[in-house]
Amino acid sequence: MLRLNDIQLPLNHSDEDLAAAIVAKLDIDSSELVSYSVFKRSYDARKKANILLIYQVDVVLFAASQQRVLEQFSEQSFVKISPDTSYHFVAHADENFPTGNQQRPIIIGFGPCGILVALVLAQMGLKPIVLERGKDVRQRTKDTFGLWRNRKLNTESNVQYGEGGAGTFSDGKLYSQVKDKRHLGRKVLNEFVKAGAPEEIMFVSKPHIGTFKLVKMVESMRAEITRLGGEIRFDQKVETIHRVNVSQDRGQITGVTLASGEKIESRHVVLAIGHSARDTFEMLVDQGVYIEAKPFSVGFRIEHPQSVIDKARFGEFAGNAILGAADYKLVHHCRSGRSVYSFCMCPGGTVVAATSEEGRVVTNGMSQYSRNERNANSAIVVGITPEQDYPEHVLAGIDLQRDLETLAYELGGENYNAPAQLVGDFLNDKPSKNLGAVNPSYQPGITLVDLSKALPAFAIDAIREAIPVFDKKIKGFAMADAVLTGIETRTSSPICIKRDRAFQNLNTAGLYPAGEGAGYAGGILSAAIDGIKVAEALALDILKPESG
Repeated sequence: MLRLNDIQLPLNHSDEDLAAAIVAKLDIDSSELVSYSVFKRSYDARKKANILLIYQVDVVLFAASQQRVLEQFSEQSFVKISPDTSYHFVAHADENFPTGNQQRPIIIGFGPCGILVALVLAQMGLKPIVLERGKDVRQRTKDTFGLWRNRKLNTESNVQYGEGGAGTFSDGKLYSQVKDKRHLGRKVLNEFVKAGAPEEIMFVSKPHIGTFKLVKMVESMRAEITRLGGEIRFDQKVETIHRVNVSQDRGQITGVTLASGEKIESRHVVLAIGHSARDTFEMLVDQGVYIEAKPFSVGFRIEHPQSVIDKARFGEFAGNAILGAADYKLVHHCRSGRSVYSFCMCPGGTVVAATSEEGRVVTNGMSQYSRNERNANSAIVVGITPEQDYPEHVLAGIDLQRDLETLAYELGGENYNAPAQLVGDFLNDKPSKNLGAVNPSYQPGITLVDLSKALPAFAIDAIREAIPVFDKKIKGFAMADAVLTGIETRTSSPICIKRDRAFQNLNTAGLYPAGEGAGYAGGILSAAIDGIKVAEALALDILKPESG
């Protein structure tokens, strides 16, 4: 089979047009084409009057035809033998693998990373135990709606905590910029399709699922892990980990103790805890686990009518079913040296309340598979660094996040309303008094304020500089009636739980930091990929032959 790249066709082409383009590009007769399948489909919208679809296709030819094509185009890069993208397990336990808790690996957290760690370990016969502090995804959804609709926060079951992780209440984006030479992303997408995701996620360039489909998928993957011998336990907060010193600068994990007092022993523990497990970060520092502070970003959510973004990106093709709701990705390097960029853009979505701590306000973005809500929203955030902005200690970034979230709560009226301001007023440095054409989607509600008080002055200055620049790229971005909602603080983890080449913590053997909370991923797909890598490393360690 051959992989054929860079086939360009008009937006409204037919299936026959694609087959004809394959035949023409390979310089073959149509009778030589046995079959083809689309590996990837993207679009080029740089010229709005002539939007093109770009294809990568896997092509099956007769043997003699394939050999001739490879020889004819041996110096060209657009056609090669299709790579093997199937997943190959690195190890597998035999039927004698112990089932007692002493030998079973523990996974703390059941978000995208933890799910893939658990699934791959279970597929390798290692019967993991998953400890999730939050609730199952159905009950968690009810608890999350309790904040959105009734201003009632459950600090252990919310947007951040519970089955499926923070990605469950998001746009469900399934693309990433991580290097993936082993095609582990295909493994992730295949598992998602098996669990009920739309098959199109295997070939569209920017696949997404949306919250409601993610809920059903998560339940299906949980059932598969359980069927394979894994155990998932909800409402199981890990109070502490246990480690013993094996040398002056090296410890060994021996198990965990739950908030209930129960102790579970294991020499293999995965930390897939997400970026908001602040109390767990504090516990790890207290236990001597090696952690470093890392950069993250803070800012606001911005909302425009989705129709404005569609028109700016797609012109007369706005509303095309193949293109769907338009997104964007923006970055501006400020005169001050700061960078401002869009993050977690949610076409046709809503801004959601995402706090996990009482007396604080945090925003995030979410959309359903259809992406058919009236507004587009994205975080507009400013990068900050430990060296420049929070050098005091390793967890100082968390202190900064909390201070800003508390301030947002106070500005909003101390009732979980979010502080908000019209873009025109924000740029002109005056408080907003009335909404305009854009109706903000944040629930439970917003309070119009002067957002210049919500972030440090350097962040406000940077965002004010960036928005007019973004307007030159997306016409209408600086529209006066667009709404800024505060604040966005949880773009990524403020710490990195450092690990070595064996994926174990630098000073604690058997402890496997993984995913977004540990500082090794950013989004559903990259977190899931990292989960596979960690599962493989753990399996190779736990199944290695005994020495002596």
